[in-house]
Amino acid sequence: MSFVENISAVEAILFAYGEPVPKAVLSEGSGIDQDSLEKIITLLNDRYDETGSALQVLKLGDSYQLATRLEYAPAVKKVFETGRNAALSTASMETLAVVAYNQPVTKSFVDAVRGVDSSAVMQKLAEKGLIEEAGRLDVPGRPISYRTTRNFLRCFSLASLDELPPLKAMQSDQLPLPEGEE
Repeated sequence: MSFVENISAVEAILFAYGEPVPKAVLSEGSGIDQDSLEKIITLLNDRYDETGSALQVLKLGDSYQLATRLEYAPAVKKVFETGRNAALSTASMETLAVVAYNQPVTKSFVDAVRGVDSSAVMQKLAEKGLIEEAGRLDVPGRPISYRTTRNFLRCFSLASLDELPPLKAMQSDQLPLPEGEE
């Protein structure tokens, strides 16, 4: 690999990783020795400075991370807040409640409780980090089960699921259970 390709490989790894990359992992992944790696990081930062880029490579202990410069934080924050912190729709809140109170649950369970297809809503909740896959059930078809995340607890200011408000008493025939789920 040429020197320019080495620089590009390090940049690509830093970009794709998204979090601090330990120096040893970056060295191994790029095939570049650790001494040369430090020179490449310096060259990347010089390139970013010369071009007025919003990017920089941060050294965090024995790791490196590609990040935006501090002066662009307000703009980046505004975009993330708009997309991730948008108010949840009624359908999202309903779906989230079904998952939270019955977890782990399958999409078919959520669909049966809500009476409509919940695929798009569950995908949005997963993108927002409020629900996640919790494995697969040991039944035919091995459907994916879902549960709430630590982010769900944080967003709703809960220390644990035990702090969820109690549900009103319901008759058992109000919540249909799909076959194979109890």
